[in-house]
Order: sequence, then structure tokens, then C-alpha cells
Amino acid sequence: QLQLVESGGGLVQPGGSLRLSCAASGASLDRYAIGWFRQAPGKEREGVSCLSSSGISTQYGDSVKGRFTISRDSAKNTVYLQMNSLKPEDTAVYYCAADLEVRVLSMFGWTSKLAYSDWGQGTHVTAYP
Repeated sequence: QLQLVESGGGLVQPGGSLRLSCAASGASLDRYAIGWFRQAPGKEREGVSCLSSSGISTQYGDSVKGRFTISRDSAKNTVYLQMNSLKPEDTAVYYCAADLEVRVLSMFGWTSKLAYSDWGQGTHVTAYP
């Protein structure tokens, strides 16, 4: 069974950068589409980014386009989210999630929580002066 563990969160000043990691065990991430979501206090969980199983196709939410980059290291079975130019509104718990690409991209859409069966426990990101 696929297990996902996020790391790399922390406190950073606005304008700073963080790199989140989503390390997988139990299966190869090359078989899955991977999504990053975030949830701020009192808000719905929202899709941030998605990487196809091929590692070629990427998707980004409008609020993070041009600032965040999703990537994968297959040798480490890990997906990353590089976050630059962080803003206070990026403050949230960030989660990675995985499922077969047909569910994520064809059946539900990458921003739908319903598309993903496997979730990590989350990592906190705070961008504040």
C-alpha cells in the first residue's frame, strides 16, 4: 500500500522560499499522478499543483503559477514542491496525495479531493514577517 510522508514545512518571511518533499513507500510514484493541496484555517482544502505519472505534465492553481514548481526524483521516490516568493496567504497545511492518473485527470479533475485515495499527514507552512 502506498504511504506518503510530507516534510520541509516551516516558518519563512514573505518573499522567501521553501521546498516541500513528499516521500513515498510501498509503491513507485511513477505509477501515480501526484497532487499537492493546502488548507488554511477555516478554509476548504484547495489544489495547488499536480504532476502526471509520466512526470511531464504539470498543473498549477492560479494563485501559485509562476511561483511554485512541482517535480519528481524517481530514484528517491519523492515528489517536491518548490515554493518561491512566498506570501502570507500561502500559509497553510500542505498535503500531498496520489492516485491513478485516469482518476485524477480524466474522472475527477486534479483539483478535486475525490480524485485521490492516498494522502500524507501534512506539513505546516507559515509565511509571516
